Amino acid sequence: MLIRSAKFLTSNTRVDQCPVPDKPEYAFIGRSNVGKSSLINMLTGHKGLAKTSAQPGKTQLINHFIINDTWYLVDLPGYGYAKVSKTSRTAWERMIKFYLRERPNLSCVFVLIDSRHPPLVPDLEFIEMLGTMEVPFVLVFTKADKQSASRTQQNVADYTQKLGETWDELPRLFITSASEKTGRDDVLTFIEEVNQQLAQNPDNA
Repeated sequence: MLIRSAKFLTSNTRVDQCPVPDKPEYAFIGRSNVGKSSLINMLTGHKGLAKTSAQPGKTQLINHFIINDTWYLVDLPGYGYAKVSKTSRTAWERMIKFYLRERPNLSCVFVLIDSRHPPLVPDLEFIEMLGTMEVPFVLVFTKADKQSASRTQQNVADYTQKLGETWDELPRLFITSASEKTGRDDVLTFIEEVNQQLAQNPDNA
């Protein structure tokens, strides 16, 4: 997929204020400081599209971007650690769950996982929640450049083994590095394939 254009549209906290659900939508989410903004910027080829910050938990809204005027990319608030109040964290969680449940054109959720860590409870819990809600998703392991390839593969294998304990079929997974652009073509090709499937079978959108 060639990214010809990527533009910010809107930020909000309510699903009914999101853009008209007339295009396929792909949401990106992960624990705070997983490298979500850097990955989004790498995928779109626009360095400053998603705002990066050294302070975890800066994304606090549902952020919509329009890509190639044909599909939406959504930057969601992170889950897990963030230096915010319990009240704010609860509000984020409620907002995210409502979005995942009610957004009719949500085609896939990209769950970002820091490849440097073994399976972590917040990631596993969020994945289980998506399964319970029957929301389609894939796993994206980030920051692969921060360690050896063998270490990354081991942590990925640990995740798949852990998920295999409760899942009959494992989700598709991607290994990425924002700085080295690893996985960019794979992720964009996947999105393009889903877009084509939806175009051929609009009743399943």
